[in-house]
Amino acid sequence: MIGLITRRTLMAALLAGATALPAAATETIKAVVIDGYPARALWVKEFTNFFIPEVDKRLAETGNYKMDWQESYGGTIVKPKGVLEGVKLGLGDIGIVTTIFHSSKLPSQGLAAVTPFVSSDARAVAKAVDEIAKEYPAMQAEFDAQNQVYLATGVVLDTYQVFSRMPISSLSDLEGTKIAGAGMNLRYVEGIEGAAGVRGGLTDFYNMVQTGLVDSAMLWPEAASTFKIAEVAPYMLKADLGAVNSKTVTVNKDYWEKLPVEVKEVLQEVAVAYRDHVAGIAMDRAQASRDAYVAAGGTIVELDDAERAAWANAMPNIAAEWAQGLNDAGQPGTQMLNSYLGKLQQAGFSPVRDWADDDAIN
Repeated sequence: MIGLITRRTLMAALLAGATALPAAATETIKAVVIDGYPARALWVKEFTNFFIPEVDKRLAETGNYKMDWQESYGGTIVKPKGVLEGVKLGLGDIGIVTTIFHSSKLPSQGLAAVTPFVSSDARAVAKAVDEIAKEYPAMQAEFDAQNQVYLATGVVLDTYQVFSRMPISSLSDLEGTKIAGAGMNLRYVEGIEGAAGVRGGLTDFYNMVQTGLVDSAMLWPEAASTFKIAEVAPYMLKADLGAVNSKTVTVNKDYWEKLPVEVKEVLQEVAVAYRDHVAGIAMDRAQASRDAYVAAGGTIVELDDAERAAWANAMPNIAAEWAQGLNDAGQPGTQMLNSYLGKLQQAGFSPVRDWADDDAIN
């Protein structure tokens, strides 16, 4: 009897000790996020308001890990054009790369930009480009060469429009003028007689127009509202040039390799959710942004369908050139182009010009 009591006492003590053991400690992982654009920019603001809380929420479900977020925007660590290099060098662990600045290093990211006049739906374009990135290795390989892991592509604009200092009501009003743009959309100007494209960035356009360096700039209404473009460019030509992917969330490859599998999976899942979230906001704000532009003194004139078609057909076939360039580099450029246009066709969008119908890419 004494032995039995002793054994029961010992087991009870062991059980009590086991229940008193502390739960496994939550591991904290530091993450430095960088972008050269200011915190008020739509995609940056939503990284703070959506991406980060969503990652935190999903990691909290298991309690194994939590993130120590350190956000640095507005040029504190890098300028807008420096995010790709900054993430490559490890100045940031996670970055929002503005891909339009890096057409030579990230050529496949130009897919939507080389196919204007197809779709003004940010959600459809974001989904199609991101699917192409995951179906074909070219896009991810380009980021791998920059010591980065691709998470998801972002579309933050419903469509490029033309904002001008002087009244514009037709394509002819742009002839012989200087038009600011960024990246591939500078090629759109080649279809306008005597017009010259001038390279700039979203944070530069206000001053470029105000000082007369350019007569107009290509950007989208939400950005025009955010950056008060109506003050210097009170005329908008609604040409609906189309939505373009211009942001990609990436992670420094050395940092990525050290992350636990659970954290990697959450980051990948949330990046896709962020892609759709930002594109949805861009579309939700499109009409409100146009209304805000008018309320701020802006005038909007719509370019008719015939002139839109004339503009599209006057351009060089930049899509054909893009596809051929990738083909020559050993990548399936033609397949990627046809697949992308097919995805948008299935989503209900027909191009003003059939960019794939060209001998240069057959």
